[in-house]
Amino acid sequence: MDKSILIKKYFEEKKFVESSIRSFNNFINQGLKEVIEENKEAEPNIIPHNIESFKIRFGKITVGKPQIIEADGSRRAIFPSEARLRKISYSAPIFLEISSYINDVQRENFQAEVGKLPIMLRSDYCNLKDLNREELIVKGEDPNDPGGYFIINGTERVLVTIEDLAENNFVIEQDQKTMSPTGRIFSAEGSYKIPHLLSFNKKDGIAQISFTRMKEVPIVVLLKALGMLKDEQIMKEICGNESYEDVLINLFEFADVRDQEDAFDTLARKSGFTQTKEVRVERARDMIDKYFLPHIGRDKASRAVKAKNLCKMFKKLIRAKLGEIPFNDKDHYMNKRLRLSGDLLLDLFRANFKLLINDILYNFQRIIKRGKLPSIRVIIRDKLLTSRIYSSMATGEWVGGRQGISQRIDRANFLGMVSHLQKVNSPLSSSQENFEARALHCTHIGRLCPIETPEGTNIGLRKNMAMLCSISQSMDDTKLLEQVKELGVKEVQ
Repeated sequence: MDKSILIKKYFEEKKFVESSIRSFNNFINQGLKEVIEENKEAEPNIIPHNIESFKIRFGKITVGKPQIIEADGSRRAIFPSEARLRKISYSAPIFLEISSYINDVQRENFQAEVGKLPIMLRSDYCNLKDLNREELIVKGEDPNDPGGYFIINGTERVLVTIEDLAENNFVIEQDQKTMSPTGRIFSAEGSYKIPHLLSFNKKDGIAQISFTRMKEVPIVVLLKALGMLKDEQIMKEICGNESYEDVLINLFEFADVRDQEDAFDTLARKSGFTQTKEVRVERARDMIDKYFLPHIGRDKASRAVKAKNLCKMFKKLIRAKLGEIPFNDKDHYMNKRLRLSGDLLLDLFRANFKLLINDILYNFQRIIKRGKLPSIRVIIRDKLLTSRIYSSMATGEWVGGRQGISQRIDRANFLGMVSHLQKVNSPLSSSQENFEARALHCTHIGRLCPIETPEGTNIGLRKNMAMLCSISQSMDDTKLLEQVKELGVKEVQ
């Protein structure tokens, strides 16, 4: 069978940028709702004396179709060709339902336009969607153009896919200085993305963990703080039917820690908290609940599951130290994730939506100080969100200090454009050697182009997706758990 027929058929049904378009659609359909759910309520610090509580709640969020507001105030649909010629942005309004409550009684409820969002060409929210070849030509568009990019101030810009380490995945690597094993996990949930590092102290061999303000705290003490108080229980959970000397050493070292309060106090003191005992214990307790493995849970109820997961990670670290299991390969594509346009825009929107909320609260409190109770409708600055999103899209400077995310699309020829839309960038610095990261890995075959990479300092760090490469999208955790349970997997008790 002629392979060219299959390839032709594939591109009749799909585009080069199918994955990016689906990612953008998921961002609008699911991602925006997630951000609102994370920030569904705001409460100002300054309220009138005669009011007990004042709350601002955010409800349903929707995105319209790309439109333009003319000088006379009229609105109409806009198409990409007009946006290019008039040097304006191809964007759609964002509508958000906002309510205010005084003493838990609703004061006002309205839908406001909180900003504008750039729309990806050929996505579900683009005005070119479902137009046939003849209609596209009438609208001034190239019918062979795959889309997958944005128009900001008349300039075509593409969000370059970023290669990142997989979140919520525990990997063990060898420390190049001490040659001892170290375990890493990036625990991510919503706006939280917290690195955790597990290692052995080179002086006394005590196993320790670092995350946020907790630096090099003993793992055994943390297990006791999470509710595993009996040494027998810790031993059984980590070792099972085996016996590991490292566990016995760690248990013996902290045998005097007998209850949870002692454990929290020990963690607080080792982290340098200098307040009174009650304050530092409460602070340590709050920090562990919020910032230790937040993807499992951020409340007291999730402590038992966190403890069991920490035991599994500790066991894996010990087995790697003893040579029972090999170190993980960081460059294996199983341990990598590609962050597409939807994921990048979600990070951008999440950071800027929080700024919008803070701006609303600031304006509210400023007017309250004057002795007035303002309507929420009049203190919303819709240009704040719009200008910050446009700025990042136009300059390429993204949240987290990343640069070069948004790039001007290469229009030298059609192949150059397709190549640019398929780009994959590594976050590693081009000035460092990183030989292993630059090398072609066996898991790249079929996923990344083994040939196309620039010469010079960026070699191996700037890659391109294979022609028939398709990237799967994130799945709803609830549905995944249901499917796993149907296969016979049981929850840890």
